[in-house]
Amino acid sequence: MKEELNVLIIGTDINAYYMSRCYHELTGKKADIIGNRAIPYTKISNAIVIDNFNKDENFKKALIEYGENHKNKKNLLIATSDLYVKMTVENQSLLEKYFIFNYPKLEIVNNLLIKENFYEKYQNFDISMPKTYLYECNKNKDINEVKKYFKEYPIIIKPSNGVEYHKLDGAGLAKVYKVYNSEELEKVINNVENAGYNDKLIIQEFIPGDDSALFDSIFYVGKDKKAKLATFAQIGLQEHTPTGIGNCTVLVNGYDEHGYKEEIIYKLKNFLEKIEYQGFAEFDMKYDERDKKYKVLEINPRQARSSYYLAACGYNLVKYLIDDLINNKKMDFTIIKEKYVLSFVPKIIIKKYIKNEKLKQEINQLIKNKKIVNPMKYKKDKGIKRKLYLFYRDFNYLNKYKKYTF
Repeated sequence: MKEELNVLIIGTDINAYYMSRCYHELTGKKADIIGNRAIPYTKISNAIVIDNFNKDENFKKALIEYGENHKNKKNLLIATSDLYVKMTVENQSLLEKYFIFNYPKLEIVNNLLIKENFYEKYQNFDISMPKTYLYECNKNKDINEVKKYFKEYPIIIKPSNGVEYHKLDGAGLAKVYKVYNSEELEKVINNVENAGYNDKLIIQEFIPGDDSALFDSIFYVGKDKKAKLATFAQIGLQEHTPTGIGNCTVLVNGYDEHGYKEEIIYKLKNFLEKIEYQGFAEFDMKYDERDKKYKVLEINPRQARSSYYLAACGYNLVKYLIDDLINNKKMDFTIIKEKYVLSFVPKIIIKKYIKNEKLKQEINQLIKNKKIVNPMKYKKDKGIKRKLYLFYRDFNYLNKYKKYTF
């Protein structure tokens, strides 16, 4: 008898919601979602709430118990955050007894998540990176060395070890800092050190340009370590709150105001295949007008918060996992070139806060053609509470963009 397919999603953020949406769109069934809390007001998933789920012993115990209770099924496991990807890979030998999943080996995950490793290990590959300085916190380092390294401001400061940094949530630290002078540089470093962060900081040149200079590229690399799917999208807006900077809110797939060049996509593809990557990956990039290069800021070892646009273009992310890992389907490499807008924000924010007029015109035309999707607004996930929840999300976005600039 053929085993029944079952999907377990680890995490409870936007990423987890749209992956459960992908599964529901594909099968009409609810995915199980496990995490510290339930996703608010949704009817398309089953919530399994585990206190302190992000602690290793709780993580292992919960997943083993789930696996034992579903031994008669093929269980597809999907992690939706850096931490949960790392924990899944660290416990691979234990979890693969119960689950099917596709992630790179731990060394690669650490090379991507620990940014100092990323910039040191991959600097000689055929991808461009911004000028970078690695600063060790709480090691009595001389901040004057950093000041000498950068001749121009502003500069960007962010953690090398995002997993450890985010354990300090509540300490009032920003996800990314943009500093405009040496006094601000020293103040930020001191604040981060005093909050208890003891790893390295990535200090980088600021590449000129507003949010529209940012680009997003998503890949799916099969279990055979060959790329199967890729996108290339220009970003219109990102979050502007201190804890949200770096999260995209508006993008356009298949569009690049500088000329849509497949050359960069194949460079990224070759990089992933050369390091023997597996699974979903997201490249965060910024176009540098000074040398006409796309600088890779980071690579996330998972589908991104904004990756639902692949499904909107007809390439369901869960289906790709199932076809590759369970159905063993042969898949050729595909670049999704269809122009499509993904937006988490109301249209008035697009109109008011996207500064790039050329990009804004493109987005407005696509909106007229109904080529736009909000991953959170799913017509098969209704209810008065969810409607109110989404209304207040939109209202909060209006306030956030009014309050914060970056």
